[in-house]
Amino acid sequence: MSLLLQIVSSVLLVFLILLFARFVVDWVIVLARSWRPSGAVAAGLEVVYAATDPPLKAVRKVIPPLNLGSIRLDLGFMVLLIAVVILRSIIASYA
Repeated sequence: MSLLLQIVSSVLLVFLILLFARFVVDWVIVLARSWRPSGAVAAGLEVVYAATDPPLKAVRKVIPPLNLGSIRLDLGFMVLLIAVVILRSIIASYA
């Protein structure tokens, strides 16, 4: 059982790292609109988006972005990030 919990914790850690990578890339795209990844970076970003899109889309269906005037605040990303951190903490306490 301990081995299974360690594997799940490791998978969640990898997912957490991918979420942070997506956060950074999304901000790079916002701040440098002319940036277009190519080569290995594009392939790596494809992996990041393929792994993080399904959970984010599911959370965004339940928690839509918050409209603050002309700004839309995406709470789904924050909720998913906090949920993964809490889940890793719970698993670590049992492992």
